[in-house]
Amino acid sequence: MSENKNPKFKFSPWILYGLAIGIFILLSLSGNGLNLSNPKPTTLSKFYDFLDANQVDKVIFSNTKAQVFLKKEALGEKEHKEAKDNLLGNLNPKGPHYYFEIGNSELFQKELIEAKKKGLINDFAKEPEGIWGDILSLLLPFVLLAGLWIFMMRRMSGGAGGGGGQIFSIGKSKAKLFDEKNDVKVTFENVAGLEGAKEEIQEIVEFLKNPEKYTSIGGKIPKGALLVGPPGTGKTLLAKAVAGEAKVPFFSLSGSDFVEMFVGVGASRVRDLFKQAKEKSPAIIFIDEIDAVGRARGKNNMSGSNDERENTLNQLLTEMDGFGTNTNVIVLAATNRADVLDKALMRAGRFDRQIYVDLPDIRERKEIFEVHLKPIKKSEELDTEFLAKQTPGFSGADIANVCNEAALIAARKDKKAVDKQDFLDAVDRIVGGLEKKNKIVTPEEKRAIAIHEAGHATVSWMLEHAAPLVKVTIVPRGQSLGAAWYLPEERLIVRPEQMLDEMCATMGGRAAEKVIFNKISTGALSDLEKVTKQARAMVTIYGLNDKLGNITYYDSSGQSEYNFSKPYSEETAKVIDDEISLLIEGQYQRAVQLLEDNKDKLIQLADILIEKEVIFKDDLETIFGNRPHEKTIEITAE
Repeated sequence: MSENKNPKFKFSPWILYGLAIGIFILLSLSGNGLNLSNPKPTTLSKFYDFLDANQVDKVIFSNTKAQVFLKKEALGEKEHKEAKDNLLGNLNPKGPHYYFEIGNSELFQKELIEAKKKGLINDFAKEPEGIWGDILSLLLPFVLLAGLWIFMMRRMSGGAGGGGGQIFSIGKSKAKLFDEKNDVKVTFENVAGLEGAKEEIQEIVEFLKNPEKYTSIGGKIPKGALLVGPPGTGKTLLAKAVAGEAKVPFFSLSGSDFVEMFVGVGASRVRDLFKQAKEKSPAIIFIDEIDAVGRARGKNNMSGSNDERENTLNQLLTEMDGFGTNTNVIVLAATNRADVLDKALMRAGRFDRQIYVDLPDIRERKEIFEVHLKPIKKSEELDTEFLAKQTPGFSGADIANVCNEAALIAARKDKKAVDKQDFLDAVDRIVGGLEKKNKIVTPEEKRAIAIHEAGHATVSWMLEHAAPLVKVTIVPRGQSLGAAWYLPEERLIVRPEQMLDEMCATMGGRAAEKVIFNKISTGALSDLEKVTKQARAMVTIYGLNDKLGNITYYDSSGQSEYNFSKPYSEETAKVIDDEISLLIEGQYQRAVQLLEDNKDKLIQLADILIEKEVIFKDDLETIFGNRPHEKTIEITAE
């Protein structure tokens, strides 16, 4: 039995309104009733011609207009050919056939009396003045205004197809509801890695599915959980998995959905959201990017102004843990700016749990690759472990982007499957930018770029704690004229000698220019920016400077970002500047010395780079031999 997909006709009151107005207009236009005749305009002089030719049967006239009915024999004349049809295109023998404007009705009536005496006309009559036209001209503006007013009221109240964005429903929640009627495809199987976060989230779903298991021994179901972590790590994906797994109503919206230009709207939407959730409890509310409304109060408020965002936050605090709250509603929220959230929002009883969603490690990246590679046609020899090693520091969203970019690159090359090289090209494209092989570079500039990049490669090869080199290129990419790719070691803690080696390798480019040309250029801008940040972090954040000692000026709460004063004196600021300069200059001189000792090999490497434009680890091994401090990365399964 096939299902009838044709939607049922729904009667609308606007159809009735339209019919009434249409009938009203037809009645007014027809005078004494509905008339399908189609009289043609003529003039008074032509009418007298018809009259003298004995063609007129009768005339009906008013104070301003006269209607002419022709005799049957007159309708056969050529001059009256157009006057024979009515509005439907059919023969119109009855008439009226013509109409014209008259000036003086009394004088015109006398002319008709004379014509009747002469036998030129059979009959004439003066019709009573119709009142429909006057009524229409009087009432139609009011009818139209009333119809417009009804239409606007129905639209603003959300009726007649109006949505939640109308005036009278502006305080309604914009949350999307996912329940058993909605087909959500994402489940926990689609979330790779994040074992700890998944375990916590799955437990929250279990709270609502089987609350007696926890409440029977005196436990209380948590009020909320806050997902915190860098962008792209899978916070929203976890929430989608909850919506797909939970057999309870799931309300999803963004923090910015509460924000509106009208005063009180945000608080009203919060009230409406929790009201809906309590009506459907047990339920889950997910607020993405909660920092849009949860930012600490009093930090960016103009003095004396009424901050709508603060009113919204106050209402959210009240709904989450205030009088009359319901424990059968759990709030999930996600943010990458937990440091700016209000302390009252973060306390136990509102967000009982903070789930940190960190960047994936090498083992988790392998799992994420396996998830995103499922829909892609890949070559059989493709090794996901190798891909995981090539993408340190990549988030889940970055890995998804790499897989998609690799598929696009393979399709561009007319391949039937995605192979290892396509993924390497995709990583290069994402990290370095698009290759610009047609960029005009002079031979002198090309040699300077080659020396600069060879300097990076040489210094990093010689230092123990510098990241191992993957490849070096002098093909312009994005905004850079050349680039060197490294595989940084994934560390949980970083020691001072490791940071210094990285700074020295970063300064290797400028040092090479100094050693070979005895000149420096602007090409080291990004290098200088990187080492300055590293040096400042060593001195002011991590307490790794002997002169300043074990002190930090870092505020993890983020509450100091609105202050206009530094947390140290002017004397200390001078010491900080001096120590940063000493650190950078020391590593620069160290790089210069290393390159002076290996000047011949540096030039040899630069020549190969100019010839090939891209060199790999094997080329460096040919020139320098095996790297003295080579390390291997192993993935261990738990």
